[in-house]
Amino acid sequence: MTLTLDRPGTLPAVAPNADALQRQGARERRALASLTLPGAALIFVVLILPIGWLFWQSFFGAAGQPTLENYARMLKPVYVRTFVTTFEVSGLVTLACVLLGYPVAYLLAQLPERLAGLLMIFVILPFWTSVLVRTYAWLVLLQRTGIINTWLVDAGLISEPLPLVHNMLGVVIGMVHVMLPFLILPLYASMRAIDPVYMRAAANCGATPAQAFRQVFLPLSLPGLAAGVGLVFVLCLGFYVTPALLGGGRVSMWAMQIADNISVYGNWGAASSLGVVLLIVTGIILYAFKRLFRTENFGGTH
Repeated sequence: MTLTLDRPGTLPAVAPNADALQRQGARERRALASLTLPGAALIFVVLILPIGWLFWQSFFGAAGQPTLENYARMLKPVYVRTFVTTFEVSGLVTLACVLLGYPVAYLLAQLPERLAGLLMIFVILPFWTSVLVRTYAWLVLLQRTGIINTWLVDAGLISEPLPLVHNMLGVVIGMVHVMLPFLILPLYASMRAIDPVYMRAAANCGATPAQAFRQVFLPLSLPGLAAGVGLVFVLCLGFYVTPALLGGGRVSMWAMQIADNISVYGNWGAASSLGVVLLIVTGIILYAFKRLFRTENFGGTH
């Protein structure tokens, strides 16, 4: 340490040198590392380790021999068709959630906070019911002898039941019901954070309500929209129960293919390779999506 005199007649002030500052910084880093170690260990056990095992297992065949056949078989038409169907369904569900969820979130954001909180109960109400129960409820509503078709036939609006289930339409309807809250919640939080002063300033500058919404409100809500779209799209990629029941075996998604490889064929290598490919493609799409929206994170910051 070095001693310095502030002015004559005063005690010298102690100025720490560079070595002392480095030792203090090292102690702080060790303390920070000790605090983050339990969380890092948990992430390693529940995330990194299973992904590593999945990647390793994908290079072994049913006989336990190292092979690349698990990846080569993905070029077969059945796997290509399932892969395309998975992203097609996920894209349609995400688009439907945006078209339905954005107006709802906008309406809630414009209401007083107390009333919006009350109406938010109806948004989160599906979380209180099992996905399996909701899927069977839609099956009762949409089947040929279900409530919707029966009502339409009795009202004379249609002459024969509409094919609303056991096809792509039924799968999309059931998945939208499940996924809609996941888009509304982050979007609503992002819209609530927008200062109303911006809209009033746009009006003072001569902008019409439509222009103010398009040029001010919509760009500011994009981070929340990106968060909701990313969350909905990723969750849709792993859906199993809803497509299996409402698709009636006619809509096969990637998760169903993985389950069949394990439960029917007992081939963990093939199932692991499907999971690895889905994980990589999902990561690429999310990165491209993030670059498209130019958001530094999906947390809803402006």
